[in-house]
Amino acid sequence: MAAATPPVCDFGWQAPPFTLPGTDGKTYSLEDVSGSKGFLIIFICNHCPYVLAILDKIVRDARDLQALGIGVAAICSNDAERYPADSFENMARMAEEQEFPFPYLHDEDQSVARAYGAVCTPDFFGFDAKGGLQYRGRLDSSRASPVPGDLPRELYDAMRLVAETGQGPKEQVPSMGCSIKWKGSAWS
Repeated sequence: MAAATPPVCDFGWQAPPFTLPGTDGKTYSLEDVSGSKGFLIIFICNHCPYVLAILDKIVRDARDLQALGIGVAAICSNDAERYPADSFENMARMAEEQEFPFPYLHDEDQSVARAYGAVCTPDFFGFDAKGGLQYRGRLDSSRASPVPGDLPRELYDAMRLVAETGQGPKEQVPSMGCSIKWKGSAWS
């Protein structure tokens, strides 16, 4: 398992639109998941140890951010044929078991991951209310195994700042995780 790291935040980059099926049977567009103060798009998957190590924190932070007017959605773009744990059925099971407070969306053709330039799971994209990118950092300093104790809530603090001021922090530490499992790629 080689770790991948996304590029630094391209402040103001506009969120590409999408329409994707959710594990709850509904279809969601970017407008559907946007909040009054901004929105957070998280690329995750079911099997990545980096995601699994922080999944409870993702759920916690999503709830707390939604209370601030930040919309949240998670997207799985992995090749489910080669990684069956990331199938739509398993996504639905995870969303229900973990009580996701946000839509968990399936990007089967991987077009949304490509449009966003997603690199790894987890990959966090935090946008202001006008759809401009303000955060492309990590959740916290956790890695591929759970870290005991409380760590500074980098994602939450950054998105709270976006909700309050419309701007993300100038200094951001990129996320790290497993690479997106691209279809037709021998190196995913």
